[in-house]
Amino acid sequence: MALRFEILGRFNRARAAQLTLPHFVCQTPLFMPVGTQGTIKGLTTNQLEEIGCQIILGNTYHLALRPTSELLDEAGGLHKFMNWPRALLTDSGGFQMVSLLHLADITEKGVTFQSPVDGKPMLLTPEESIQIQNRIGADIIMALDDVVRTTITGPRIEEAMYRTLRWIDRCIAAHKRPHEQNLFGIVQGGLDPVLRDICVRGLVDRNLPGYAIGGLAGGEDKDSFWRVVAQCTAALPEDKPRYVMGVGYPLDIVVCSALGADMYDCVYPTRTARFGTALVPEGVLKLKQRAMADDFRPIDPSCSCMVCKNYTRAYIHCLVTKDAMGSQLLSYHNLYYIMQLSRDLHSSIIEGRFPKFVCDFLRKMFPEGDVPEWVCNAMEVAGIDISSCCAPYPFPSYQEHNSENCFREEEIDMKSGRL
Repeated sequence: MALRFEILGRFNRARAAQLTLPHFVCQTPLFMPVGTQGTIKGLTTNQLEEIGCQIILGNTYHLALRPTSELLDEAGGLHKFMNWPRALLTDSGGFQMVSLLHLADITEKGVTFQSPVDGKPMLLTPEESIQIQNRIGADIIMALDDVVRTTITGPRIEEAMYRTLRWIDRCIAAHKRPHEQNLFGIVQGGLDPVLRDICVRGLVDRNLPGYAIGGLAGGEDKDSFWRVVAQCTAALPEDKPRYVMGVGYPLDIVVCSALGADMYDCVYPTRTARFGTALVPEGVLKLKQRAMADDFRPIDPSCSCMVCKNYTRAYIHCLVTKDAMGSQLLSYHNLYYIMQLSRDLHSSIIEGRFPKFVCDFLRKMFPEGDVPEWVCNAMEVAGIDISSCCAPYPFPSYQEHNSENCFREEEIDMKSGRL
């Protein structure tokens, strides 16, 4: 095992830890930006270090197609190829079963994709996924799992969960670099607590370096989302990192951290930047709006990032969606915001002021006290009293909001969850 996980502080279920990986010593909770093909669009690796990024996520499926894992192996691994000195995590290619389902055929053997590059069939087996990731050389590699959208019901959910458990054994057997790379298993089971429990117990029995909670952030209602996270974090080992896949909304990160999760990834901060949207403590700021044209304030007056120190909303409004610089500046700011949020979560847990941090965060985002009911329910389970930042009467409209998929292309209003 090439990983050390040391809990430095906790508040009820929430924990702040130090995660030591071969290429970097990380502080959790942490967020991993998605660099599908070894790049975060528009940002250099130096800028990512400046922002405080600790781990970048690379996509096994896309890297295997281009530049190919063989070329990366020849280059000395993805770290050297992209000039990134800190940690890397690669996913297994399994998510493409959902996002490219029209191109995929899933059997016990593996997943056959129709290559979007040349149209030829490409079989991704658990063994092949691990071999590719061994060549890429990331600090954390993910097992190939059978991914099903949480909005699907019926026997397919159970089939996928049991197949995920069978495939983890094939991944373990195929893993040739366990002393340099850490293989994480992925908990599946849809929204069914019984299936999730079976999957958790099966994976924990394999004594893996870390565990991910998969199959969420795909359109399920928020009440189901937090309950699955709460169930899995409660059942996973205390001394291993817990990674909730596909989560990138600041509100979701705060809630999941309160429930005992440690790691997150999503394209949301960078993708929403390309649509002209900035993350701010109040929710989001849409720089394309006309009101921004003569607004000479920074994106967020409380933010100390390079963008907020040097550029105005009016300037970025001129660039947004017309010039690459606009999305670069917003990507920089949005990732800085998420990295600062991660640092604040870590320090507030260590310093024993986590409940106050959560309340302050919610007050800024919901100044009228209209905190969504699912957040109130989750905080109750997490043992955090947020009554001081909630209105004394219910806001039923929030109960209707579904979790938007972080991978959606459309511009999303993070605060309401509505497009």
